[in-house]
Amino acid sequence: MKDAAKKLSPEQREELLGALKARFEKNLKRHQGLEWAKVKAKLEANPARLWSLSEMEKTGGEPDVVGHDKKTGEYIFFDCSAETPKGRVSVCYDREGWKSRKEHRPENTAMDMATAMGIELLTEEQYQELQELGNFDTKTSSWVKTPADIRKLGGALYCDRRYGRVFVGHNGAQSYYAARAFRGSLRV
Repeated sequence: MKDAAKKLSPEQREELLGALKARFEKNLKRHQGLEWAKVKAKLEANPARLWSLSEMEKTGGEPDVVGHDKKTGEYIFFDCSAETPKGRVSVCYDREGWKSRKEHRPENTAMDMATAMGIELLTEEQYQELQELGNFDTKTSSWVKTPADIRKLGGALYCDRRYGRVFVGHNGAQSYYAARAFRGSLRV
């Protein structure tokens, strides 16, 4: 996709900013001490990041601010939908896993989608941080960024919440399920 296509129209921008502001105000515990006006100013100064947030929103991620990096000044957004984003399900972990399937290949991979959206998959640690903000993935699961040593052996990691606890599981990177997608992060 060309950079020119990664821009929002003024109407799309205002609609997205309205949705982000409403979510920000509804979930103040996720970002205590942060001010919407400062977040909005940062978003307006970064149209490419705003486009990525739009992609997160379109695919059902419900992105929200979960932190602020004082060293860089960046605001950190995670997908905060209650369940794994519906617009990203039925994807295997990465292109290598996709290629290893001999039949019934899914249309896409989590890593390829994230790259196209301009976001990163949550790490295990970030997933744990997300779960401290609420109960997520109680009926679904989400691929997380898999360490190279595990990936080298053909595996990939996913996380979910069951029985009041957060679990990390594994599958072959070629697997895909209707109830598994991925959650992303974005720094603005």
